[in-house]
Parts: sequence; structure tokens; C-alpha cells
Amino acid sequence: VFKRHELKFLITEEQCAKLKSFFYEYMVDDQYGKSVIRNIYFDTPSYLLIRNSIDKPIYKEKIRLRSYAKADPDTPVFLELKKKFKGVVYKRRVRLKEKEAISYINGASFLPDNQISREIDYFISYYKGLSPKMVISYEREAFYSKTDETFRITFDRNVLYRCEDLSLSSDAYGKRILDNGYVLMEVKTAYALPLWFSAF
Repeated sequence: VFKRHELKFLITEEQCAKLKSFFYEYMVDDQYGKSVIRNIYFDTPSYLLIRNSIDKPIYKEKIRLRSYAKADPDTPVFLELKKKFKGVVYKRRVRLKEKEAISYINGASFLPDNQISREIDYFISYYKGLSPKMVISYEREAFYSKTDETFRITFDRNVLYRCEDLSLSSDAYGKRILDNGYVLMEVKTAYALPLWFSAF
């Protein structure tokens, strides 16, 4: 379960290198370090979730299936429910094997009985006809603060999307979202930004 603020910045490779050289004193590699993240996003037949998100409401939500590597049936993946209310992000997720997640999505099995799985069950029952609509993948570098593990910075490159071959078991490919030479930086914090980061 995550509750935090998430701030996104589009920066150049030069800015990225400068920032990393500055914060190595304060941050260390995340447990996943460098990884190629794959996400399957789900939506209704009328694309209700993405249409609602584009309207930038006070509250919005989405569901996705994520892996931190090319998946096989026994690879750990995460089924994630992500909500945003007044700028604060709330994320719940359950860890499953890829084959278990696909079986659940196809209606052939159930999640373990806990609060998070009940929220996911309700989401799926509320938004009728959810199905995979898009894969978004990217190469990520992730770091967290030495003094506050809730403060994280990630850098995403080679951000790609596709609307076919909606699988976590495929190679990362698709149409580019970012222009060459640019990086998507995301700053994530449960509290205030550290003073050293604000000064930078």
C-alpha cells in the first residue's frame, strides 16, 4: 500500500546526468535498480477510465498489471489499483505469479481474501467489461533516500506503447512516446521534499 505525492518532470539527458551526480551522496539504488518495466492497462469497451483521466478530475483511478522483467508463467507480477485524489496518489497492489494473474483476470480464479483484493474485486465488478487495452514499457533507473525510504526518484527512458500483443511475456517494443535525448523523471514522496533536493 502506497500513499504519496508523485511529481513528473521531462528533462534532458544532460540534466539527468547532472542531477544524479549531485544526489549520489543522498540516495542509493532501489531494489530493482535498472529494470525494463512492462505494464498492461485495462479499460472498459468505451475507454471510460482513460477518458475520465484526460478530463483531469479531482478523483481518478486505474488498474494495471506490472512486471519488472520479461515474464514467464512463474514470474512475480503485481496487480495494481491506483487512485489519485486532490494530488495524492494511493496505490494498492497484490503480488502474484503471472499465470495466477492472467487466470484471475480471465475470471477463472480468485485472489487471496484480504482488504486489497476486495478493493480490486469491487473495481472490476464496478467497471463492467474491463479488458487489456494497452502495454506501456520503459527502461527505469530507481533510487531512494538513505535517510527516508519513502522518498524516491525514478528515471524512465525508451518509453513505448502498443495496443496489440498485450502480454508481459513479450519483448519491450512499440511506438515511442518521448523524443530522443529526453528522460521522464518522477519524484515520489510520502512527506515533504528533503531540503537538499529543494535546494537543487
